[in-house]
Amino acid sequence: MHLGESKLTLLFKLGARNVFRQKGRTAVTLGAVAFGVMSVILSGGFIHDMFAQLAEAIIHSQSGHIQYAKSGFFAKGAHSPERYLITDPKSEKDFLWVVPGVADSMARINFSGLLNNGKTDLPVVGEGIEPSKEAAFGTFLVVLEGRQLSDTDQYGILLGQGVARTLKLRPGDRATLLVSTAEGAMNTLDLEVVGVFQSFSQEYDSRAVKISLAAAQELLASQGVNVMVVALRHTSDTDRVAGILARHAATSGLEVKTWEDLNTFYRGAVAFYDGQFGVLRYIILLMVLLGVINAINMSAFERIGEFGTMRAVGNRSHDVFLLVLIEGTLTGLLGALLGTILGVLLALGISSAGIPMPPPPNSNLPYIAHIEVVPSVLASGFLIGVGGAMLASLVPALRVSRIPLAAALRENV
Repeated sequence: MHLGESKLTLLFKLGARNVFRQKGRTAVTLGAVAFGVMSVILSGGFIHDMFAQLAEAIIHSQSGHIQYAKSGFFAKGAHSPERYLITDPKSEKDFLWVVPGVADSMARINFSGLLNNGKTDLPVVGEGIEPSKEAAFGTFLVVLEGRQLSDTDQYGILLGQGVARTLKLRPGDRATLLVSTAEGAMNTLDLEVVGVFQSFSQEYDSRAVKISLAAAQELLASQGVNVMVVALRHTSDTDRVAGILARHAATSGLEVKTWEDLNTFYRGAVAFYDGQFGVLRYIILLMVLLGVINAINMSAFERIGEFGTMRAVGNRSHDVFLLVLIEGTLTGLLGALLGTILGVLLALGISSAGIPMPPPPNSNLPYIAHIEVVPSVLASGFLIGVGGAMLASLVPALRVSRIPLAAALRENV
């Protein structure tokens, strides 16, 4: 029998009324749905915040948003950076200046060598940087002792925490840097330690040093640079700007890498936690199903006589099925709405206070976590609440609709 609009409307009205007939049981059901939805919103918001903070820490302590260099540098340049030099960095900066979304650009030159404290040598990897620009951009680079490099520190050096600890160097100490030039000659530079830094990566800090770009070029006897680092106004613009730079690079013998390309462990971490969140969603869906199915099952079987009366006055078994399903769905909608509102309020409240977190694996830096309000997570939680309640209603609805009419009417006696 096809339900006309009037009968369907009547069933919705009956379902809405029945939801509030047993207030205690309905409250338990709403609580189960709301708790599940809140759990999805809070856990999903926490994970998204962790991803966002991890990304910004990587970008603003090491890689920038985008880097581009001579083709082959990112694969082979670590062993011989002098082979992959951009000889005219000024023209590249002029080009970047007019690209929409680019906030700034910085030139870097890479080198490896030995750092000597007067007693012992330590192999290090270094960068020649533009101090003032890097200091402004590197907001996640923590200076533990001393200060940042400045443009006036022509012969200053900034040490990673691990390097400073190994060589027992502190701000004000002198150190000698020994490197090999592009022609194969050995060159040294006497430098003053101006500060000790801590970045996102513990491994990086154990071997990294930074000096001014001018000092590095003097040391390497070269006026070129290895990498142009691009800082964007918004991280969300990364792919768009990278596409523009890739077209430019194709005609200039360059290659472009985004911060995700340069930090493959980030993608691995995202995939890992996304998998965990997916499992959590299934667990919460199962929890909602188990919490709701019991309440709906008890409510439905207590009303067998009522359903028998409905069928006796002309309704069909599928009308009974649809009524129970509507009641479960309306309960899910109310519970999901309540859970979404409470989840958002809790997320905002927790975020205003912050959650102190220890450093992630392979990291030095603790951080303050927040709960992001993410539209996709809100939608996911809401659908889990409604879908869970609807699925939980199917079995009780099917069972009571199949009870013979005579047996159902006997429940009224």
